[in-house]
Amino acid sequence: MNDDRSQFYALYLVRFAEGFGFIALITLLPYYINELDPSATSIFGVTVGAGFVIGMYTTGFTLAQTLAVIPLSWAGDRFDKRTVLLALLSVGAVAYALFPQVDSSLSFILLRGLQGVAVTGTSLMSLSLVGQLADHGTRANYIGKSNAAAFAASIVGSLSAGAVYQEFGFGPIFGVIVALTTLAWLVALRFLPRDETRVSGFPFSDLALNRRILTITSFRFQYAFAVTLVRTWVPIYAGVAAASGGLAYGALAVSLTVVAEKFTNMCCQPFTGRLSDDHGRALFVFAGGGAYGVVALLVPLSPTIGGALGLPDALPVLGPLSPAFLPLVTLSGLLGVADSFREPASMALFADAGTEDGGVASSFGIRELVWRPGSVAAPLLGGWLMTEVSMASVFYVGGAFALTGVGAFLAILVRLHGRRALAEW
Repeated sequence: MNDDRSQFYALYLVRFAEGFGFIALITLLPYYINELDPSATSIFGVTVGAGFVIGMYTTGFTLAQTLAVIPLSWAGDRFDKRTVLLALLSVGAVAYALFPQVDSSLSFILLRGLQGVAVTGTSLMSLSLVGQLADHGTRANYIGKSNAAAFAASIVGSLSAGAVYQEFGFGPIFGVIVALTTLAWLVALRFLPRDETRVSGFPFSDLALNRRILTITSFRFQYAFAVTLVRTWVPIYAGVAAASGGLAYGALAVSLTVVAEKFTNMCCQPFTGRLSDDHGRALFVFAGGGAYGVVALLVPLSPTIGGALGLPDALPVLGPLSPAFLPLVTLSGLLGVADSFREPASMALFADAGTEDGGVASSFGIRELVWRPGSVAAPLLGGWLMTEVSMASVFYVGGAFALTGVGAFLAILVRLHGRRALAEW
């Protein structure tokens, strides 16, 4: 494939559509919890605990992602990545078109599974194509721009979902998502040429033993628990009723807590990606992951911080809130800054290994697969912590996972690759 910028722009639009649909569901999650009443769910006449059902609202999505990673990654390396990408965009459009018909927790979980297949496959194919098109010296920068497109969609999607739901309910926002996904399909068909690269065999078997990949996965495995808990529970914390440990904010206020993280991440990633191209990747992974853990520990302290600073309990347009709102938005923004240092550098490490050893889709597939245990188990853990321990404990556990992850990464990096590896990778 030749280096045509229209191809990158088409892939950025795909990431935009993917991010828009994903964040809309995250933003609406607390209202689905309120609407579907998870405490009343039963299977074969047996009532299922509310914490388990709340966890399954996210775990249904991530479990489907886990099952789809290996076959989709293999298909991307073995066949035409563009064809696979177009098929997955079609699956996503169908899933989003069906969401307005949801009338139970079970149907919501099943559709979240279908959405999970579409989202993970679209992400794998688009990132694989970006990594394949870009040179080594610009790879993290292009990946950062691709991620920035997804975060821009997250901002627009979160604000749209919150505002449209508040005025019209669930239905209309999904019409917007279907239209955007269809547009991305048409643009990808028009501007992406057929992918002529083919990898025979099963690249997972070789890449799984790659020392660089093994080192970065020592961090990523634990970090998945941190990000899944924190990113999922920030809007839940903001939106659910006070009786459940939340702040009971309205839809627009919840959207702003989500947007803060996405906006700072979007603004920083092209810059931090370029820096990691110039100065190495491992240091950015270590610093970003550690900072994320520290900020996560501060999230439950938002009411204390707001009260100590004497912040207002009402704001124009948003109406009555609490002094915790501005600290929560600020901390959410800092989570985005921290993760912007980690994400493009981490992705570029996997892309480097995949392009050097063959099988870039499989390399990103391993990256996704390592993430899955945390993304599947963490929502169940978070649901249990929220209902049985406290809302604050979700963030304390999430922050601890990030800090132990960077500690393990540094120890293994120094042990296997030398003391200068942190600066040289």
